[in-house]
Amino acid sequence: MKITRKDFLRLSGLGLLALAGKKAVRAVGERSFASSSPPKKRVRWGMAIDLQKCRQKDGCDRCIKACHSTHNVPQFADRAHEIKWIWKEPFKNVFPAAQTGYTREFFGDLPVLLLCNHCDDPPCQDVCPVDATWKRDNGVVTIDFHRCIGCRYCMAACPYGARSFNWQDPRPAIAMVNPDFPTRTRGVVEKCNFCEERLARGQGPACAESCEEKAIVSGDLEKPDSEVRQVLRSRFAVQRKPELGTGPSVYYIV
Repeated sequence: MKITRKDFLRLSGLGLLALAGKKAVRAVGERSFASSSPPKKRVRWGMAIDLQKCRQKDGCDRCIKACHSTHNVPQFADRAHEIKWIWKEPFKNVFPAAQTGYTREFFGDLPVLLLCNHCDDPPCQDVCPVDATWKRDNGVVTIDFHRCIGCRYCMAACPYGARSFNWQDPRPAIAMVNPDFPTRTRGVVEKCNFCEERLARGQGPACAESCEEKAIVSGDLEKPDSEVRQVLRSRFAVQRKPELGTGPSVYYIV
């Protein structure tokens, strides 16, 4: 049977209309299914650090060693090249506005544990030109080491000084490489990742599990009966620079 050009165009048009109609029906079905599905519960990992428990052992750095050995954090002799995922600074420097003469007497030079605050509204994410840093659905702010171009905009945007830059190859400065976690390269920014690789295996952060005094508690801040929420309900806690509106997920129990 011979098909004229007119018939061919007419049949082609009908075929396109049918295809468009099929897609429209599918889209409506998908929207209907999505609207009927129960909303996904929000998860937001957070941490509470008990300053009084943390001070029970002077000079204890077990949590820092656990974090740094787990994540292949290099140990450079030159402080100018220091890489830190978790570290300590005096209370008076960390909370300069949360002091009276009496708190300075008790807390003044008390070492306070610091790490990335995994903000609910992270400014580091907003300034990264290549989307190498972002907040996951579980609240953890992460970095793609392979995508990072070393512009350091995120370091400038972070109000907590939680990010470090590899000015030189970090691998020779790692005493014993953990094969389960990737090493970084020169020109890459890094920071605490809330042990997201451990969370995926159902484990807690290495710093929390290594603390003999149980001064570090982690959990889901959106879950009312989680351990971290129970601790925060029972004791007074402060955050670092809450006035900036970043929504830190790390709390300090005083």
